[in-house]
Amino acid sequence: MQLELPGQPHLTYCTNIHAGETWADIRAALARHLPAIKQQVSPGSAMGVGLRLSALAARELAHPAALAEFRQFLGEGGFYVFTVNAFPYGSFHGERVKERVYAPDWRASERVRFTNQVADLLSKLAPPGLSASISTVPGAFRTEVAGEADVARIVDGLLRAAAHLHAIRRTTGRTITLAIEPEPACFLETTQEAVRFLEERLFAWDASAAFARLVGVSPSEAERSVRRHIGLCFDVCHSAVAFEETVPTLEAVRAAGIAVPKLQLSAALRATGDAALFETLLGRFDDGIYLHQTVQRRDGMLTRHTDLPDAFAAARRGEAGGEWRVHCHVPVFLGQYEALGSTQQNLREALALCRRQEIAPHLEVETYTWNVLPDALKSHEVTGDIVRELRWVRAELGA
Repeated sequence: MQLELPGQPHLTYCTNIHAGETWADIRAALARHLPAIKQQVSPGSAMGVGLRLSALAARELAHPAALAEFRQFLGEGGFYVFTVNAFPYGSFHGERVKERVYAPDWRASERVRFTNQVADLLSKLAPPGLSASISTVPGAFRTEVAGEADVARIVDGLLRAAAHLHAIRRTTGRTITLAIEPEPACFLETTQEAVRFLEERLFAWDASAAFARLVGVSPSEAERSVRRHIGLCFDVCHSAVAFEETVPTLEAVRAAGIAVPKLQLSAALRATGDAALFETLLGRFDDGIYLHQTVQRRDGMLTRHTDLPDAFAAARRGEAGGEWRVHCHVPVFLGQYEALGSTQQNLREALALCRRQEIAPHLEVETYTWNVLPDALKSHEVTGDIVRELRWVRAELGA
């Protein structure tokens, strides 16, 4: 839904909350949930959809009959697609995901082909005149990047995707931006790292020259095009886990002239206490499916752990204390869960900034962990949880 705020952003939720890797499964989930959600949050106006597609689903949706049927569903139901989550390539529910969620990464041709196919679909689904976005992995999982050769392959993959987006704009007039999503334990872990990477590698002269050769434009036009088609997906949960200050961080991105096509509205877990309490409180969230990167701030120093078991082991060694933040997307409307807190305040600050100025054209609630959260954090029907989150966001925005 479009909001009466600076920049008139579009608000939705990410459908990665619904299990399904085939297009048939995803399509069935959308038919089940979208009408009920729209009736409660946007009954009188069109409702935007934050579509999540796996590589398999993207290939299946590309069949003309499937695409035509989906477009008919969108039109008849009063829905429109303006953003796609193309971060997970394969399975995202019901089995161990963890570090596999980043593979294939931006060093691999499979990632480029998948992203390009999603872009082709989005160019046919997004309403005319509306900019669209695709969120994607932050290069690669950090341990996969061994040196300059890996970084160069990441740069090459991203430039090739940008070239495809350039071609779509040239032939259809539609602007689609690839939104790189920094995440703890990844090659681009913090917003600052992502800004530096964009400025020094993707927007640099040699990258512009390489892009110019790909698409046949001048280097100066190449830089403008790369900046148009590559930006950042600012996930408030990920930023908070890294102990970034939300408003100054977003303002630094703007000052660098880097686009933020998508702001993902999410909150992380936070905890304080001794080792025993720490593991007791957070052990329930160690689901074995998702990677729960954990960052501890003690005496002004940050210590990073790749997953909760690593953090538990450190706490048992006597390294507890301070504040711990955990990459686990918890309901945005909860600031406290028993003795645990959340980083909801970071999200409140981001939304308050959106009330005052244009931050991102696309706002997407992304709490995808409902199926693994403790029962006390969720209702019996996920539709009600989604509605509650969207209503809470709109209340915070005053829209």
